[in-house]
Amino acid sequence: MGTDMRYPVLSLSLAVLLSLTLSPGAGIPDAPSGAPGPRVLRLATTTSTDDSGLLKAILPDFEKQVRARVEVVAVGTGQALRLGANGDVDVVLVHARQKEDRFIADGHGVNRLDVMHNDFILVGPPSDPAGASGAQTAREAFEKIAASRSPFVSRGDDSGTHAKEKEIWASAGLAPAVDAGWYLSIGQGMGETLLFANEKAAYTLTDRGTWLARQSSLPGLRGMVGGATIGENQDIQLLNPYGVIPVNPARHPGVHFDLAVRFSEWITSVKVQRRIADFGRKEFGQPLFYPDSGPWKAAHQR
Repeated sequence: MGTDMRYPVLSLSLAVLLSLTLSPGAGIPDAPSGAPGPRVLRLATTTSTDDSGLLKAILPDFEKQVRARVEVVAVGTGQALRLGANGDVDVVLVHARQKEDRFIADGHGVNRLDVMHNDFILVGPPSDPAGASGAQTAREAFEKIAASRSPFVSRGDDSGTHAKEKEIWASAGLAPAVDAGWYLSIGQGMGETLLFANEKAAYTLTDRGTWLARQSSLPGLRGMVGGATIGENQDIQLLNPYGVIPVNPARHPGVHFDLAVRFSEWITSVKVQRRIADFGRKEFGQPLFYPDSGPWKAAHQR
């Protein structure tokens, strides 16, 4: 990318979003000629579940089990919830609890269930011009970045990560604007934001799962705050829980509510929670996500 390019917040139409949905329908045999094909579950979710490779690893099991094809729209949490509020998807898998609670309070979703968590970390250039790596918390690191006017890349896409970033700035009593010069809001997903930060030698906030999955292709970035594992992360503000919410059929009669409920039950089941707990462990030496569901906790109570 040239240094004179501009990176405005992108505004994607629903038609474009749906044209970018992906699902290979793995494990589903072709229907005989004249026979009905598999039903379609429309899932709006965050870019982190897609960029990390988690969905590709686990969705074929659901598709085979219920003979349904999952169409995935991977966007920021804010956009995913708007798709749900419009009745354009059947279920959402997101990570911004205040937005999720508002979604349910407004009547758009029912029966939110805990699914998993990971955490956020701050990454930046090895030269660390702001001295962020010496900070104990993300808030302190953000203060150092602002004071030194070091480049910071924001997703700027109303995602759960963007919401967390704004929360941290607010806790530091700061509200950086694009016209400040050092604050770059690009309206992109997590993977693209990391690539841009890598190119611009800038700081950015990322979920740990996407960072671990993409780290090998980001030589210009290293961890600053949050430690090498979630166990080393002492900043409670960086916790990142995910929830699944079926879209309310009373508000949106066209949704496939039965499939959405089955998906919620499936992804929170002990079997799938175990797969989530194991995902990434072999390749990265640690899970990319940690199971959180009620059935999982009940099965592991001591």
